[in-house]
Amino acid sequence: MHLLVVEDEEKLAGALKKGLEMRGYAVDWLADPEKARSRILLYRNEYDVVLLDLVMPGLDGATILQEVRKEGVTTPIIILTGQNDTEHKVDLLNKGADDYVVKPFSFEELVARINSVLRRPKVSQQVVLTAGSIEMDNATRTVRVEGKEVNVTLKEFSLLECFMREPNVVLTREKLFDHVWDFNLLSWSNVLDVHMKNLRKKLTSKHGNTYFETVRGVGYKLVAG
Repeated sequence: MHLLVVEDEEKLAGALKKGLEMRGYAVDWLADPEKARSRILLYRNEYDVVLLDLVMPGLDGATILQEVRKEGVTTPIIILTGQNDTEHKVDLLNKGADDYVVKPFSFEELVARINSVLRRPKVSQQVVLTAGSIEMDNATRTVRVEGKEVNVTLKEFSLLECFMREPNVVLTREKLFDHVWDFNLLSWSNVLDVHMKNLRKKLTSKHGNTYFETVRGVGYKLVAG
């Protein structure tokens, strides 16, 4: 999952980025609200959730929220706010927020709210994904091949999820990078190839066959039969 954190408080943003990355998310951080608005509009299909601070110098979070919603952006947005009154919360929800977290908040609460909005997208996503002999459980973060559990890293899990949601479809390198790694990682880095090599080794049939097909110059495909 790819998240965007829009927060001008560097210490808080750094803690959020580090903590979320440890949970397996790819996280971009922007402190400039103008740049954040442009990023959300330009890359509206690249982020799974936006964490948007309400009070920032210049352009405030409520204005960004309203403007991107007017432009048709449907990405889930969670507001980080210091105000706790009911009228304020109702106003945020009416302006298009999917949820809000009142500062100071616990990290576990934030993660729970992120998971909550991810469970209610426009098109309902399955918790357990199946593609051929591969089964992935997003609730328990487990992967099984032909009924046998396979240990995968957080990044490998995120990468595999992309394929499990679109089996037998060629996924471009750019799409995989956008969904698994943060914005600053160069798309021509060999990190994707390294992770794909590891997934090929870990996810093989009992006959030793790989489930992945390389499409030269384009990307990869999960062959799910």
